[in-house]
Amino acid sequence: MCGIVGYIGKKNVVPVVLEGLKKLEYRGYDSSGIAVIDKGKISVLKCRGRIVNLDNIVKKKHISGNIGLGHTRWATHGDPSDRNAHPHTDGSGKIAVVHNGIIENYASLKKLLIDEGHKFKSDTDTEIFAHLIQKFYRGNILKAVQEALVLTEGAYAFAVICENEPDKIVAARFGSPLVIGIGKDEEYLVASDPVAIVKHTRKVIYLGDKEIVLIQPSGYRITDINNVEVEKEIEEITWSLDKITKGGLPHYMLKEIFEQSQTVYDAMRGRILKDNAGVKLGGLESPLKGLATEDKEATGLKALLNAKRIIIVGCGTSWHAALIGEYIFENIIGIPVAVEYASEARYRNLIVDKNTVVIGISQSGETLDTLAALREAKKRGAITLGLVNAVGSTIARETHGGVYLHAGPEIGVASTKAFTSQVCVLSLIALLVGQENHLITKKKAGHMIRSLLKIPSQIKEILRQSKAILNIAKHYVNFNNFLYLGRGYNFPIALEGALKLKEISYIHAEGYPAAEMKHGPIALIDKNMPVVFVATDTEDQIYKKIISNIEEVRSRKGQVIAIASEGNSSIGKIADSVITIPKTLDFLTPLLTVIPLQLFAYHIAVLRGCDVDKPRNLAKSVTVE
Repeated sequence: MCGIVGYIGKKNVVPVVLEGLKKLEYRGYDSSGIAVIDKGKISVLKCRGRIVNLDNIVKKKHISGNIGLGHTRWATHGDPSDRNAHPHTDGSGKIAVVHNGIIENYASLKKLLIDEGHKFKSDTDTEIFAHLIQKFYRGNILKAVQEALVLTEGAYAFAVICENEPDKIVAARFGSPLVIGIGKDEEYLVASDPVAIVKHTRKVIYLGDKEIVLIQPSGYRITDINNVEVEKEIEEITWSLDKITKGGLPHYMLKEIFEQSQTVYDAMRGRILKDNAGVKLGGLESPLKGLATEDKEATGLKALLNAKRIIIVGCGTSWHAALIGEYIFENIIGIPVAVEYASEARYRNLIVDKNTVVIGISQSGETLDTLAALREAKKRGAITLGLVNAVGSTIARETHGGVYLHAGPEIGVASTKAFTSQVCVLSLIALLVGQENHLITKKKAGHMIRSLLKIPSQIKEILRQSKAILNIAKHYVNFNNFLYLGRGYNFPIALEGALKLKEISYIHAEGYPAAEMKHGPIALIDKNMPVVFVATDTEDQIYKKIISNIEEVRSRKGQVIAIASEGNSSIGKIADSVITIPKTLDFLTPLLTVIPLQLFAYHIAVLRGCDVDKPRNLAKSVTVE
């Protein structure tokens, strides 16, 4: 997911844009660049590699100005290189463009432009858009961008400057996020994430799909692609700047792992009724937005109570949270649940109707596949709900209703605190629906809620084992393959643990239901294949089966790492390494068992010299196919 930062105002644009780009480093990138209108001319500096490389180039060139654009690129069209880095210019060098997304019809557009005599310097689809603007430019940059967008297919967030109109930024979005910052004293910013601009302003406007903004020192004007003016609400960023700093720790990921005792609490804060008597989720109890029905009192809660079926869609870590949601919903509220990869659901003949609730889970609220699956479900008549972390995100705006996670900005590419917040919110939803449809007695609900309220302090207990987990990681750091096994609520945790190791340490790891080991993966077991078992004893029947699986691994010389319940003295006799977690109710164990697996992956990645906050080839939020 590329990063965009733009500024127009009275300050020198260069430090503002470079600082914003550094705030966006977490998104993943392979090159960066900046375009500034300096003394009436566009000056473009860009290079492959980290922003520090760009910083050094900029210092040597001494460029300055009051308007400019910056970009961090994650390669899609064309390899990571200086010439493919953004910004890109048109043939005249007077128009500069930065772009997040993919132009799907770039090949036909490029042929059209080449036939008209245009010459290209890069392999990117973005340069084509710069030349399209040039094709339509007749002294009005806004109109030229509008006309170019009519021919453009795909997902995009664009920002454009033109040296002939040095007091204007034009920006547009479709499918990729873009936010406008409203500063003081005729100052405006544009960015793909508010993280990049929050130092300068907390007042923002989230641009909608197929909306275009013209920004000048005197103000801004937002229109749709047909030039019809659009009124937008100014929103306030509520989180503080310290949420996007490392807090003295070496990595954002470690900081976010250690924040989970607080973020899980924040996911519950204000949502537990007095005396732990029940749950209240305002986002589900408010009237549904944009519902094509005469039932003006329809709410997300009412839709869930009446649902014949629930479908949960997500990608990556959010998909793992969805799997846990499936177990929780079916066991506690008895509604059939299907969990779908959003990337598959959007292209299938999704069978839904008005009695189906489709829940989309996304930390960013911008994940393209999840958004597309929700749009398709909505079009087919389903009620759509969003579980997102980013306030004002597209999923939050386009679904009928939903619940915010309140985890604060998550900077580390590998999701940690958002995952536990997602599982916590799914648990709250199940408790709310279970009480409302009288499947859970008040006494049982009170017991469940009290157990949930203990989770933050129990997470702190696990975090105190970080050094012990580091010592275990030292023993396994040179292994190149791992197997993760779990059952019941902890099967998705096996998947998540394996994903974390893959994402940040580049070690091959696979997660399976423990019983499936005998159906193929057992062939891999030898002394060079460590096996991580999530082996809590909250479910006695499942625990006995897990112990049998451990014995099968031991008999084949495999090394065993066990995540076990506190007080379990017997498992240490058959496992090579044991990490314990406090006891809790079975459906809440994922909130605890995932923590040591996050720490294990983190420590191994650091020991192997990997950049855990910027793992190779990965982006924080995937807004392109």
